[in-house]
Amino acid sequence: MASREAVRRTVQSVRPILSVDREEARKRVLNLYKAWYRQIPYIVMDYDIPKSVEQCREKLREEFLKHKNVSDIRVIDMLVIKGQMELKESVEIWKQKAHIMRYWKESQEPKPTDFLSKFLSGQN
Repeated sequence: MASREAVRRTVQSVRPILSVDREEARKRVLNLYKAWYRQIPYIVMDYDIPKSVEQCREKLREEFLKHKNVSDIRVIDMLVIKGQMELKESVEIWKQKAHIMRYWKESQEPKPTDFLSKFLSGQN
């Protein structure tokens, strides 16, 4: 019984970063997603990246879905803050083209490791 009280006090004493509850955090995430979604055509045009707007929006969706299982409000707030910083850096053209293209590097298919797969893909 005493340990439950200690946990309750600890949970209550943690201050939120931005959001007070899950609904407010959800609204912040959706606002960030919409802001990115609106800015993608301008980012594609400004950086002259070899991807279409649809491909960039699909990558945006993939990046947001990567963190869909995060349930801690403080972690969600930190991710939103980082996303806002990334958006500002992209919109203000503080990044270089290579920084934008780095988002697609992670989702490339892994290279084959066994002999037959290497042979069929044309690698040495």
